[in-house]
Amino acid sequence: MSDNNKLVAEARTEFGKGAARRTRRNNQIPAVLYGHGTDPVHVALPGHQTMLALKQSNALFEIELDGTTQFALAKDVQRDPVKNVIEHVDLLIVKKGEKVEVEVNVHVTGEPVPGTIHIVQSQTVVLEALATNLPEWIEADVTGREAGTVITAGDLVLPEGSALITDADSDVVLISVPQDNSADDEAAAEVSAQQSAASASAAESE
Repeated sequence: MSDNNKLVAEARTEFGKGAARRTRRNNQIPAVLYGHGTDPVHVALPGHQTMLALKQSNALFEIELDGTTQFALAKDVQRDPVKNVIEHVDLLIVKKGEKVEVEVNVHVTGEPVPGTIHIVQSQTVVLEALATNLPEWIEADVTGREAGTVITAGDLVLPEGSALITDADSDVVLISVPQDNSADDEAAAEVSAQQSAASASAAESE
C-alpha cells in the first residue's frame, strides 16, 4: 500500500457548512467513516495527501483515528464543480478478506490490424473483488484484432479472486473500419451549391 493511502484522521465535533469551510481552510477534507454496523464517524483528513490518494481508482485507505486503524474505500467524492476541489468524502469501512463490489475502468492496449479502429462501448465494468486487492483498471487487448471483432465483458482477464458482475455478453470494445464520409460531403456540397444558385436566381428575378 502506498504511503499516500495511509491517512491520519482527526475526529470532527462541529458540523454544517460553516464548520466544513473551516475544516477546508485548515487544509483538511471533511469525511465520514461508515459500515459494518457501526455508527457513522465524522472525521477530517489531511487535504493534500487525500487528494493525491484519490487520483488512484478504487484506492484502499488505511485510516488511523485515535490510535485505531481501519481499512476503507472511497465510495463517494464530492467536488466543487467550479474550483474542482474536494469538499467531502464518504469512506466505507472494509475488512481483510472481505469482497466488495466496485466499478473498474477499462484500459485498451495494443493496435488492431491496419486500416481498422477500436471503439469503446463501455468505459467501465463492475466486479466483485477482494477489498485488499482491487484493480485500478482492467486491460482490453486489441492487438491484431480484425474488423467485426467484439470484445465482451466476459472476454476480459480478471484479477485472481475477482468475479464479473456486469453481464458477460455486454459489448466493451468493437473493432471497425472507419467510415468514408467523402461521398456524403460531396453530396452536401452539391446541395448547398444548388441552393445558392436558386437563391441567386430568385434575387435576380425580383
